[in-house]
Amino acid sequence: MSDIEYLRSIPKVELHCHLIGTVRATTFAELARRARLDLPDTPERVYAGINSLPPDPALYRNTRIPVPRGRSADEPAVSYSLFRVSAWVIEALRDADDLTRIVFEAFEDAHHNGVRHLEMSFDEVPPHLAGLGYRGSVEAYAEGIRMAERAFGMTGRLLAAIDRSKPGADALDRVRTVVDNPHDYVAGIGLDNLETAGPPERFADAYRLAGQAGLRRTAHSSEHAPLATNTVTCLDVLGCDRIDHGYFVLEDDAVVARLRDEQTPFLVASTTSRRSWRPWRRASIAAMLDAGLNVVPCADDPGMFPTSLTEEYRILHEDLAVPRDRLHAMALSGVDACWLPDTEKAALRARFEAELAALAA
Repeated sequence: MSDIEYLRSIPKVELHCHLIGTVRATTFAELARRARLDLPDTPERVYAGINSLPPDPALYRNTRIPVPRGRSADEPAVSYSLFRVSAWVIEALRDADDLTRIVFEAFEDAHHNGVRHLEMSFDEVPPHLAGLGYRGSVEAYAEGIRMAERAFGMTGRLLAAIDRSKPGADALDRVRTVVDNPHDYVAGIGLDNLETAGPPERFADAYRLAGQAGLRRTAHSSEHAPLATNTVTCLDVLGCDRIDHGYFVLEDDAVVARLRDEQTPFLVASTTSRRSWRPWRRASIAAMLDAGLNVVPCADDPGMFPTSLTEEYRILHEDLAVPRDRLHAMALSGVDACWLPDTEKAALRARFEAELAALAA
């Protein structure tokens, strides 16, 4: 068995994945043409040009791992930010079947990469689907998961995304909607968008309500703001039980020591839409591993970067020299960090242990 076949065969969970970021280039092209979107180029070229330019480099002048200031060699002549392309994808969604389709395709692609359980975040109701409302859109997403359960034997859950660029009152309204409309497949909430647009403490009330309702909680943290303190706030004020990204926790040794002791799960991706930042991202993950932090690989926006969870495992194994036994441990840590009910989680862990033992043999 080749290395890539081995890496694909490792049973995996995907815990940090944005639904819109999973949409295939071919699906976007079809939907964009059907919707007659006014794009600056063909849908195929727009997708190929996804490249989020870095923010003000002055913000990262003194970070422990130097953040690149220039452009990388693989950047396209014309760049389209991840957020801009995501907005176009959302604009192209026109009915409930579109929502079901992109969920099912996300699970199908994950299945081909050894994923057994997938958790993905979803945004506010797409503008052309306002008539569906929250309940209708969530049910359309859930139908895609049910189709994947039948087709691939997978499990899945949804996270309601909170846009941190909006006021805290909007986040509270968003959580009230989730709480007032419970759904078996909606397990929790997450805090998305650029970290520099909204500090975590702004959303304390929304997260408190989510916790009171039994929803699980995560947040993007220490990803764009070069601060370890944001992650401490996410854990101690927002009540998060895992963290999306977290690379800048390396700025504070005391925080690193705490997070190592507590084994807080960090859902990390070696690939990002900021192409010039990819070497920095990988160096940061290597440092997190060296520090003994609980790192769990994710693909984040696999359709748009593009990447896959197999590719993220390959980068860890081949580029960062992570041995196979540690990759196995990461896969099990992902199970422990997932938001399935305890009995289902225990069954999934037993399945992973058996599959990993067979692979090791």
